[in-house]
Amino acid sequence: MSTTRLWRPVKGVAQRRAFSTTPRVLDNYAFIGLGRMGYQMARNLQSKLPPGDTIRLYDINQSAAEKLAGEMKTQQAGGAAPEVSTSVADAAKEADVVISCLPEPQHVRSTYEALLNDITGLPPRPQSRLFIDSSTIDPHTSSTVRQLVEDKLAGQAHFVDAPMSGGVVGAAAGTLTFMLGSDKSLVSRLEPILLRMGKRVLHCGPQTAGLAAKLANNLLLGIQNVGTAEAMLLGVKLGLDPKVLADVINASTGKCWASEVNNPVPGVVPTAPASRGYEGGFGIELMLKDMKLAQDAARRIDLHQTMATKALDVYEKASKDAECKGRDFSVVYQVFDKTNGQGP
Repeated sequence: MSTTRLWRPVKGVAQRRAFSTTPRVLDNYAFIGLGRMGYQMARNLQSKLPPGDTIRLYDINQSAAEKLAGEMKTQQAGGAAPEVSTSVADAAKEADVVISCLPEPQHVRSTYEALLNDITGLPPRPQSRLFIDSSTIDPHTSSTVRQLVEDKLAGQAHFVDAPMSGGVVGAAAGTLTFMLGSDKSLVSRLEPILLRMGKRVLHCGPQTAGLAAKLANNLLLGIQNVGTAEAMLLGVKLGLDPKVLADVINASTGKCWASEVNNPVPGVVPTAPASRGYEGGFGIELMLKDMKLAQDAARRIDLHQTMATKALDVYEKASKDAECKGRDFSVVYQVFDKTNGQGP
C-alpha cells in the first residue's frame, strides 16, 4: 500500500496554496541586432518573459531600439522590463542570456570581440552566461567566436548557434523553427528561451551543427527555386496554363516548397510573392548571401558542388538586374522569361 497521505483541510481553517519560500532568481537578457527579424523576435521574447526580468536592447540604429522599447512599455500585458543600451558591452555586462541576430559574419565577430573585451573580469553571473547567436553565418566564423568566448570567459559562458527558419512572418507570429547547435547538456536551458520566440527547436548536434543544417537547407531551397522556375517556364512556353502545370507538379514527384507555396509564376499561388510583384518574402540578396556561405563551407572541406555553383551564378547575375533588387528570390523566373529561358 502506498504511504502517500492525502491532504485534507481542517474544518473551519481556510485552504491555502503552498508556495516555495525561495524567491525566483530574476534573469537579465540582452538582445543585440534589431533588424526585420530581430525586432520581432525581441518583441516576442520580452512579452513572454516574467515580470521582474530585464531585457536590454541594442542596435547600431539606436532609434530602432528606442522605438521597440517604447512599444514594449505600452503593452497592457506584463513582460520583462525593457531598457535601451548605448553599446553591446552595456547591453551584455549584466546579462545572463545574450541573443544576437546580425546580418553578416564580420558583424557577429566584431560584436562579440567588443562585448567580451568589456565584460571579461567582471564578477561571474549566478549561473554560466548563455550567448545565443541566431545569425545565419558560416560555421567557421561561428566556431571562431565560440573559441573567443571560451578563451575570455573560461567556464563562465557558453556560445551556441541557433539560426532560424520562418522569415519575418514567422518571427512576428512567434512560429519560427530554430536549428540549435550546442552541447546536449545545454538544451534544457536553451529550449525554453527559444520557444518564447518560436514554436520548434531542433537540436542538430554540437556547436555549428545548427548552421550546417540551415545552410544545407537553404542551399537546397535555392536550387529548387531555380529548377522550379525553369520547369514552369518550359510548360508555359509549351502552351500549358501555369495553374494546371502547378497542379500536376504538386500532385507528382516534382512537388516542393518552391512549386507549392512559393511558386514563381505570378497568379499561380495568390499568397506567394510572385503574385504581388515579387514583394516581400525572402530577398534575392539574402538567398545570394546564404548560397555564398554554403559555397564557402564546402570549399573549406574540399567539397565540389555542381548544382550549387550553377544556381549561385543565376542569383549573382539576377541580383544585378535592376528589376530584381530587393525582391523575393523567386523573381529569377521573371529574368528567365525576359531572356527567353536561357538564363540571366
